[in-house]
Amino acid sequence: MLDLLETTSRVIWGPFLLIPLLLATGLYLTLLLRGLQFRRLGYALWLGIVRRREAGAEGDISHYQALTTALAATVGVGNIAGVATAIFLGGPGAVLWMWVTGLVGMATKYSEAFLGVRFRRVDGAGEQSGGPQFYLGAAVRGPLGAALGAGFAVAAAVAAFGIGNMVQANTVAHEIHARFGVPNWVTGLVLMGAAGAVILGGIRSIGRFTALFVPFMAVVYVLAAAWVLIVHIEALPGALALILTDAFSGTAAAGGFAGATVAAAVRFGVARGIFSNESGLGTGGIAAAAARTGNPARQGLVSMTQTFIDTLVVVSFTALVIVTTGAWTSGETGAAMTSLAFSRGLPGQWGGIIVTVSVAFFAFSTLLGWAYYGERNIERLFARRAVTPYRFAFVLAIFAGAVTELDLVWTFSDVMNGLMALPNLIGLLRLSGMVARETRAFFAQEGWRRVP
Repeated sequence: MLDLLETTSRVIWGPFLLIPLLLATGLYLTLLLRGLQFRRLGYALWLGIVRRREAGAEGDISHYQALTTALAATVGVGNIAGVATAIFLGGPGAVLWMWVTGLVGMATKYSEAFLGVRFRRVDGAGEQSGGPQFYLGAAVRGPLGAALGAGFAVAAAVAAFGIGNMVQANTVAHEIHARFGVPNWVTGLVLMGAAGAVILGGIRSIGRFTALFVPFMAVVYVLAAAWVLIVHIEALPGALALILTDAFSGTAAAGGFAGATVAAAVRFGVARGIFSNESGLGTGGIAAAAARTGNPARQGLVSMTQTFIDTLVVVSFTALVIVTTGAWTSGETGAAMTSLAFSRGLPGQWGGIIVTVSVAFFAFSTLLGWAYYGERNIERLFARRAVTPYRFAFVLAIFAGAVTELDLVWTFSDVMNGLMALPNLIGLLRLSGMVARETRAFFAQEGWRRVP
């Protein structure tokens, strides 16, 4: 079974299917929307972080809470371990391709969020529900569209237990055991209790919690990374030059690093960039659909800042810390490489502690975001009555993930993520004309900058 899943994963995420398709879709949407993510980024950040809400609009949570819920799901261990893995396999040049993926992915995220709000509907409990599980039916008419929407819902509901749950819990348990010697079952119980207290309250509970927790964890991590960069400030220009040159020339062997080609830099930079910000998976549309907004374009703008913050800010700080400190030549990979990099810039044991605590915080926030993604899709399949049992099952799976080995779950999660992305990309491409037309109409109206 593991061999079959690994073969399937290699095909789906290989260099000839999903990775080029995700990148090409982001580039196409960037051109179609005339570089919206560059022209309107300032307004989008103001709308989501400063203005935060629309008065009197339909929805369950504010612009800001929808943004932090999406950030909770995407700012995870990929921002710490995933960046290091990309550099280990593709060299420092992989970082540039992560940035490229983030920049074009902002247009993808905008489109997902736009469609999530545009085709959202009210469920049996009066809550807003949207995402590819609904807009795929509008993209492809007839039984095929319904099948694509249902297929996405199955993949998302199952994937939530893997990459959004058991993998996160397992990573935290192993990291805390390695750093502090805490048994995995203890970490599992703590995670299960803390997550359950938030998840069982639904999207309003998740939105209130992430609105406070996500900015705190991100700011602490970025400040620690900034400290390391200040300590190694003289190496920063060289690190940036290395990232830029090696993206197009490959990386020669150095220290514990075995060397990498340009193809490796592109492949692992794009793959890990997508893993980090989830642009193209369709999850952005699920979180956006819950927002109180009177226009899909407004929430689309807010949602695209999630990719900016995740990849262009948090990922960048991790990558620059790794390259400036020289940890990328150590032979370490994953969280161990990032931990070593922080240890070289922070006094005493603080570097390793910061990374361990950040892994725990980031993974915990991912649990919350993916719990919501999973329940919205289980509601699409089995109606509202299935939501509460799903929440309890999700919480129980956290403990299972903390105390078991997960080779099969990792690979299975990769396959499920691919089965989410493929139908979602069909929907984005089929509905891209509508997104572009209605976006232009929004910006053509007078007073579009004013928010109720």
